[in-house]
Amino acid sequence: MHRSQSPRRRALASGLAVAALAGSLLAGGPPRAAAAECPAELAEVATCHTGQDSNGAYYAIAIPHDWNGSLVLHAHGGPDLGEGSDPDRSVEDLARWSVMVREGYAWAGSSYRRGGYGARMAAADTENLRRLFVTEFGRPRYTFVHGQSWGGDVAAKVAEVYGAGPRGPYDGALLTNGVLAGGSRGYDYRVDLRVVYQYYCGNHPRPEEPQYPLWMGLPEDSTMTSADLRSRLQECTGYQSAPAERTAEQRRNLDDILAVTRIPERTLESHLRFATFTFRDIVHHRLGGRNPFGNKLVRYTGSHDDAALNAGVQRFSPDPSAVRDLSFDSDPTGAVSIPVLTLHAIDDPTAFVEHESAYRASLKGAGAGRWLVQTFTTEADHSSLSDAGYATALSALSEWARTGRAPNPESVARACPAFDARYGTGCFFAPAYQPADYESRVYPRRAGQRWPALSTAEERALRHVPGVGIAP
Repeated sequence: MHRSQSPRRRALASGLAVAALAGSLLAGGPPRAAAAECPAELAEVATCHTGQDSNGAYYAIAIPHDWNGSLVLHAHGGPDLGEGSDPDRSVEDLARWSVMVREGYAWAGSSYRRGGYGARMAAADTENLRRLFVTEFGRPRYTFVHGQSWGGDVAAKVAEVYGAGPRGPYDGALLTNGVLAGGSRGYDYRVDLRVVYQYYCGNHPRPEEPQYPLWMGLPEDSTMTSADLRSRLQECTGYQSAPAERTAEQRRNLDDILAVTRIPERTLESHLRFATFTFRDIVHHRLGGRNPFGNKLVRYTGSHDDAALNAGVQRFSPDPSAVRDLSFDSDPTGAVSIPVLTLHAIDDPTAFVEHESAYRASLKGAGAGRWLVQTFTTEADHSSLSDAGYATALSALSEWARTGRAPNPESVARACPAFDARYGTGCFFAPAYQPADYESRVYPRRAGQRWPALSTAEERALRHVPGVGIAP
């Protein structure tokens, strides 16, 4: 996701966080939050704090002057691929989702203790920040977890692992544009892109370069950059050029890649980047070089010559232990016992709306369907949605937690205009919409239609197996 921030705000946030950590260590106590300048969006309505927790994760907190007593814990997307915790990330996220603070909620977001993949690690850092908030500012009346994009998967894990039971610390979860099919299946369309792209383009890697199995994204020691990848994609497809300026070969390559993978042209580069650099992180840094991905029996369709494509595309099968570890880390079990409201753009070009069907099936398979309400909008963005939509969804979730009465898509849509009167960003709810099955958008694998991908019983058994999952 695109993130931007002024150098002054970055320096202030980072400096205050480091100063807070240093002061607490000298005093011999746990890290304490330090007062910080709020993002411009909140300068007049809240007080803000930054710091670094005991695991090394930077965080930001905002408390509105007219605090309603409730707290939103934010789980950010990505994952970012930096080695350590990013001191700027949580401050930037606070600015992006400032609408929640303007609605009267306290807000806290962790940058996580390191970059790279690890949904359970990110969930633990989110829960650790909740405990830190309680220590510093007192126990909120209600506590909600919000996750966007990959953060939706993280927040789903928070709800499952830390939100269970009537005395759990979380009262509800808001998942927006979430990657809710989980890690073991949620990236299959990027696996397909990686192999289909290489069949048509043959430049990632080039024939004269060292060859490697495409499931690893890149060799661990590769020096390829994002600019290098964009150059190769442009060379093969002309995606950065006007259609009339593309060669006939580029047009044919691009048409076939898009038709077979069903990935929108506007996010082709970002999906390929994920299937390159994030796959390398997952395989080499988190799974010890083991392969969690497969396409052995997939039959690709939609090209100018499906027979040639299927005969020539690279094939591979996953390592069962790698699938197990990625699944344990990030696949939702669906076993929730708190209200969960999802909000998803129908034309999300990054986390396809069919992720919602996978999540619905997971909760239904776990016998927890009554805890889920799903809403959809006609928006076509991934990184952010209408402020009025966020405010409406959070209000509906809060009322559900307070009263025990679940909303429905129609009631959520009816409530939106009152919020839009304040924010003027538009109401786009489509209460009659229902997404098709996940397998209608993503080529299914063997046993790929069983949801949840990780059952509650499997998850409980794996908890007691040493070394399972992804290390923090």
